[in-house]
Amino acid sequence: MEQTNSGRCLCGSIRFETTGPLRTATACHCSQCRRQTGLFYVATAVRPQNLRIQGEETLSWYRASDMARRGFCSTCGSALFWQADGVDQISIMAGAFDQPSGLVMGEHIYCADKGDFYDIPEDGVPHHPGGRPTSA
Repeated sequence: MEQTNSGRCLCGSIRFETTGPLRTATACHCSQCRRQTGLFYVATAVRPQNLRIQGEETLSWYRASDMARRGFCSTCGSALFWQADGVDQISIMAGAFDQPSGLVMGEHIYCADKGDFYDIPEDGVPHHPGGRPTSA
């Protein structure tokens, strides 16, 4: 049986379902993610064809940079998605998933840009000062 996961925004206007495996969770500590969520951003990812969204009429997209957009609920403000241009993957906020999600932490990125009011836990996963290193 194929793995499925579901989730929603805070008010329930937007609901989603994923099919297939989810990427391990990535915690992003960059200033944009901190400003959007109030702390750091933890997300998994799937291919767009493995994501079904209900309530798209309240899904708004904000172009936060020249390389990506961020999706959120225009009713309650919940941060839900992040999508880089030209990449066949869409990130989904780990906290938006219904429990149990089955997610596990895989890495921390942009650690050098983290907020000065918290410490990144030593949780046994890689900590990268910048973005995810590219594979050779």
